[in-house]
Amino acid sequence: MEIRHGRRCLSARRRRPLFKGLWTEECDSVSPPHSNSLTSSPSKMATEANSVPYPTVVKVDPFIPAREQKGLHNRWHPDIPALTTVKPGQVFSVECVDWTGAQIGNNDFSDDIRDVDLDCVHNLSGPIAIEGAEPGDCLVVDILDVRPFDKMPWGYTGIFELENGGGLFAKEFSSRAAKAIWDFKGKTHSWELLATWNKREGALIAAHANEVTAVAYGPKVRGAYVGQELDETVREKIYREGARTIPGREHGGNCDIKNLSRGSRCYFPVFINDANLSVGDLHFSQGDGEMSFCGAIEMAGIITFSTSIIKGGVEKFALKQPIFLPSPIDPLYSSKLIFEGISVDYHGDGTQYNVDATVAYKQAALNAIAYLQKLGYTREQAYLLLSAAPVESHVGAVVDSPNACVTLALPLGIFEHDILPKEEGLKKLPFGQCAVRSDGVL
Repeated sequence: MEIRHGRRCLSARRRRPLFKGLWTEECDSVSPPHSNSLTSSPSKMATEANSVPYPTVVKVDPFIPAREQKGLHNRWHPDIPALTTVKPGQVFSVECVDWTGAQIGNNDFSDDIRDVDLDCVHNLSGPIAIEGAEPGDCLVVDILDVRPFDKMPWGYTGIFELENGGGLFAKEFSSRAAKAIWDFKGKTHSWELLATWNKREGALIAAHANEVTAVAYGPKVRGAYVGQELDETVREKIYREGARTIPGREHGGNCDIKNLSRGSRCYFPVFINDANLSVGDLHFSQGDGEMSFCGAIEMAGIITFSTSIIKGGVEKFALKQPIFLPSPIDPLYSSKLIFEGISVDYHGDGTQYNVDATVAYKQAALNAIAYLQKLGYTREQAYLLLSAAPVESHVGAVVDSPNACVTLALPLGIFEHDILPKEEGLKKLPFGQCAVRSDGVL
């Protein structure tokens, strides 16, 4: 699973911000103190003995490469043992590295994005056994809090190279690495499921062997990592057979749903005893689609959970894949500028597709990028903005052949200036450029 953080505001550093703060800091109201006495009985005072902190069950350092730390893994395999066990109802925190495992730096060039090693990315913290969970149950996970590390109050959004990661417009833009740096202010599967994944994804890879960018990432020994003491035979087996943690699958996985923030509830099907929950790849903010691949504001951070179990939940809810209840504090914007796309590649060769929602989504995004360029943003800045900001995308219709209709909505409230259409046209402002490669190639 992948979680987005939406509590604090953000701004781009060193360059003019692409958009202003997304959310304001929330504070709990506190009643004024009201005591008629200036002294207290020692038995009524706060003490460490009667104040038990919530445990942090996995601890990491965001500045140390993932491969050098315990408690992380970047492959799915049922032979990976649980690090620890928690009881249903117990509140616990988990520390997570960023999705590249400290490969991306807080600097003014995108060479690190260009050179990122994708074989060893997407390290998750865990697994964490949930006592009493059994195959066929529903594991309920409440996200109580998500926040960045105090010592790492920044994140990044990247455009990956065409030949190394790509993204939604890798081919259209012949993508070259670029990035933005943002300052922050203010569960495991069964053996049967692993075999199913490797078979179906292997067939897809074989059918598109020469595709650029790759259509999927199969099991690969190079870059595989499990940060635990294991028998070497078991370790070799996991590295040889383990599925990549990058895509979302039936058990949850990397779902990239921007509404899964603090206050959300997740219902996961359980496939093995004790469920073995893992978490990582936290986001500070994200738009629907995360279109540039490294498209959210990626961060290392700390997430706090509470869990419960619904016995027989898979059958009770016809649970083939996870179900999510979004947070009641999800950021809401009432004023939006909405761009439409249909199943015609009119930014390319004009081909008509039959009710293809992916084509329609890409056209809506390209329309928005072209519009933002009229306002002064570079193509790279616009691409990064649509990936990182809380844009909303909806499927309007998929029944009116030959065109699906997909919309992409830009919240007006994230901009410091008026972006609405005017009779006199749009005012173009100087926004500079995002971080690019040291050789200047775009």
